[in-house]
Amino acid sequence: MSDEVQEVQKKRFGFKRWIILALVAIGIYTSYMGATHLRPITPLVVLPAEKTGLHLGDFQITNTMLATLLTDLVLLAMAFGAWRFSRKGSLVPRGFYSAFEAIVEFLWNSVEGSAGKKWGKRIFPIVATIFLLVLTANMVKLFPGFESIGRIEQMHKPGTAYAPKHLFDLGGLAVYSLDKGKKIEVKAEHVEGGEAEPVEGGESHDAEELCTACEVIPFLRGSATDLNFPFALAMIAVVMTQVFGVWAQGGHYFQKFVPIKKMISGGLFGLIDFGVGILEIVLEFAKILSFGFRLFGNIFAGALLLSIIGVLVPVLLPPGLYLFEVFFGAIQAYVFFLLATVFISGALESHH
Repeated sequence: MSDEVQEVQKKRFGFKRWIILALVAIGIYTSYMGATHLRPITPLVVLPAEKTGLHLGDFQITNTMLATLLTDLVLLAMAFGAWRFSRKGSLVPRGFYSAFEAIVEFLWNSVEGSAGKKWGKRIFPIVATIFLLVLTANMVKLFPGFESIGRIEQMHKPGTAYAPKHLFDLGGLAVYSLDKGKKIEVKAEHVEGGEAEPVEGGESHDAEELCTACEVIPFLRGSATDLNFPFALAMIAVVMTQVFGVWAQGGHYFQKFVPIKKMISGGLFGLIDFGVGILEIVLEFAKILSFGFRLFGNIFAGALLLSIIGVLVPVLLPPGLYLFEVFFGAIQAYVFFLLATVFISGALESHH
């Protein structure tokens, strides 16, 4: 490496170092010494998806639906980009396309090793789509603004709320922040008709304020933090397991659940096989629970951990947790993909 290249790298490292130090200093100031309305607040733990205020007719769009639609757009853009690259006829992928090809090749090798080449071609589009959807959803939710930017409204349940602080107007949109220095404890006796009444410490300080004891309803929330997303994918995986089982074995596949021939001529062992068939039916439903709760629990816990650590130690530690979430999100996508592949591959063979 020439001296000129080394000198350029040293200059770049020095410049980036000062940027990092400046960001750390800004983070320390805003989190501990600056105005209280700039400091991170304790997050609200909410399991159900929340309404964004958008709707199609009478159908309300939730924040997890909006995040899933955004994930779909990202996936479509990736697919369109890969298609355009393939149309150029270039045999040497570069940059993003090189990484995309490596991922697809890795997934194909996993499917081929489990189901063989013949059935792998039929299974691959389904399980690879599930993997890319879960992976993209887990990566997209790490973008700034997820679970932190939204609309504010009056607290409608007991808990910790905050007074609002008007920051500025963006066109015709008023931008607010919640003031950590004006914490308001909303108790059960203050909640009437699904909305919290003004309580002590929650007086309005601005005529334009929308609420006195406020909470944030985020516009975007990680797709997998809503039970509907992982359970929908789990049901698809289990249903496709039955479809491929019947495709490969025909009607003989159902003898796994109802062994009629053995029940008639098998005597005591026929009764045992009948009991085993009932367990197999229960196992198919258990797969849905296993799929759904595994993905939901890990992703929801990760989002909650980031929120809590972001409040307790808002500087230096969160970036490390973000790197951990990137790794963990990829692992969860691969586990979901691998289990779906194994279950479908197992259905291709006779249970004997």
